[in-house]
Amino acid sequence: MKLRPVLLLRRYPYVIATLLVAATAGVILLTPAAPFSPWLLGGFAIVVAARSAWRMVRELRSGTFGVDILAVTAICAAVAVGEYWAALVIVLMLTGGEALEDYAAHRAERDLRALLSRAPQTGHRYADDDTTVEVPINEIAPGDRIMVRPGEIVPVDGTLVSAEGSFDESSITGESLLVDKVAGDEVLSGGVNGAAAVMVQATRAAKDSQYQQIVTLVEAATASKSPIVRLADRYAIPFTLLALAIAGTAWAVSGDAVRFAEVLVVATPCPLIIAAPVAFMAGMSRAARDGVIVKSSATLETFRRAKTFAFDKTGTLTQGEPSLVEVRPEGETDADELLRFAASAEQFSAHVLAAAVLRAARAKGIELWGSHQVEESTAHGVTAMIDGRTVVVGKRSFIAAACNTEVAATPLETGEMAVYVAVDGVPAGALVFADQVRQNARSTIASIRSQGIGTVVMLTGDDRATAEHVGTALGVDDIRSNCLPADKVTAVATLTERPVVMVGDGVNDAPVLAAADIGIAMGARGATAASESADVVLLRDDISGVAAALLVGRETVRVALQSIWVGMSLSIGLMCVAAAGLLPAIVGAWLQEAVDVISILWALRATRGSESPVAAATDEGEQMPDEKQLPRGR
Repeated sequence: MKLRPVLLLRRYPYVIATLLVAATAGVILLTPAAPFSPWLLGGFAIVVAARSAWRMVRELRSGTFGVDILAVTAICAAVAVGEYWAALVIVLMLTGGEALEDYAAHRAERDLRALLSRAPQTGHRYADDDTTVEVPINEIAPGDRIMVRPGEIVPVDGTLVSAEGSFDESSITGESLLVDKVAGDEVLSGGVNGAAAVMVQATRAAKDSQYQQIVTLVEAATASKSPIVRLADRYAIPFTLLALAIAGTAWAVSGDAVRFAEVLVVATPCPLIIAAPVAFMAGMSRAARDGVIVKSSATLETFRRAKTFAFDKTGTLTQGEPSLVEVRPEGETDADELLRFAASAEQFSAHVLAAAVLRAARAKGIELWGSHQVEESTAHGVTAMIDGRTVVVGKRSFIAAACNTEVAATPLETGEMAVYVAVDGVPAGALVFADQVRQNARSTIASIRSQGIGTVVMLTGDDRATAEHVGTALGVDDIRSNCLPADKVTAVATLTERPVVMVGDGVNDAPVLAAADIGIAMGARGATAASESADVVLLRDDISGVAAALLVGRETVRVALQSIWVGMSLSIGLMCVAAAGLLPAIVGAWLQEAVDVISILWALRATRGSESPVAAATDEGEQMPDEKQLPRGR
């Protein structure tokens, strides 16, 4: 995150002010106005202490006890005994620690803007004369007829009036393939229309439609998250009581109030104020190198305590797009020739299966033929002249009609679908597709289990048979199928082994990512809604980043705790020396700075760690069964 000077001043004014006061006081000491320097230092220190004290009172009223009380007491004590520079050093530690923590935890103020901006704002409503008028979606009422243009987002839930159409509903339902619909079928808002304009009759107002319900779910889930207590605050009470006890005892035994201030100066809890945020920043930087963006230091703390992982299926545990898994030629046509015919015919089609055919052909290095007289029947198939031969690619019924004969169905496993090919009126074979399980999905689950995760859950909108086909192969403990977005939120909310980490992608997963204790979004494909509502975003389309995030979180917290204990131990030793009267306040303040440096250097060890699972999690030669309950379609 790059901060311009003006933005830096606006976000961290007290840090800048502290440095300016120190510089100004130093210059004043070199002038005849030197007697005013202590007034500047002491006055500024008291202002900062008052600010922190007011915030501390508000936190105490809400039941939260933080580290500020010790810093405020030390500042006031140092000013009271005339140790103004020591007081300013404490102020710098306090304000600097706040800035570091804010920098480590800061999340850009984007919230749900991307989700809301993607939501359609207008629709094309038919008038009585069958012309269309663009109107705000809140003016579309149930019963209105609307036109949805090619590639346009469906603005409201409705029923298809046109004879047929194809829709990409992956961002809503998680389904990876275009869904072919016929007149009378339900069309969900938020889905993207295919290659042809269609007419839809609205059945719900925009505020009651599927897309808006998802937005509402995300907002509610985000608002319901409980605040997480900072790691440093858990050690604040015992450390503060110990410091006050040593300082009070030193004052009582010596009878010198300066002794009280000298002890508190070295007791200022830099390891709590600064070292932990530095460790979290280092951990977040380490994660970023692996393509894992952690938005908040609190997320790293939660990873340490995580008990359950829940995964979406489509696009998360699976590739989220169809892949060619087998070519089944018939007659004299061989496999490569069949694929070449199909890819040559499909090369200008916008259908998602056409893209899969072309990817497979390119992967095999197959050179395509030129195609002529191409005709595409939406949701059915393509006819083209290729190398002087008529090639038809599409549904079995489409091929049967083109060949004027019955076409035998090719055997399919659970989650597979077929596209058929005919050449010169003769069936030539079939291409079999499936949404394949990610190669390293199994090893990623094994990796998180090895890090202490006891329960792995899979949530999917697919039917039970498809869900079990994938979940059983991956060793998932709890498989939940036929889940709508609200069902996923309920499922995560009712899991008893917490904290729960949810991994998903797409708009349909945004509510459950927001509802989980930690939401991880597979953001490589631009699933903006999921990325916005998640706490962690994987920039690479690689599920092993989930295991990397967990490892980084746990090791970062361990290093942060170590830095806290190292710093507190050194501070306690210095407190004992100060209690004996052997450590003047200003010397103690700078020695405390040395403790700060040691604690920070220790915290920076979080930039390193064990070998990342991103490289190690992929199983060599791992073979996973293909899967996917595919919708009606070519």
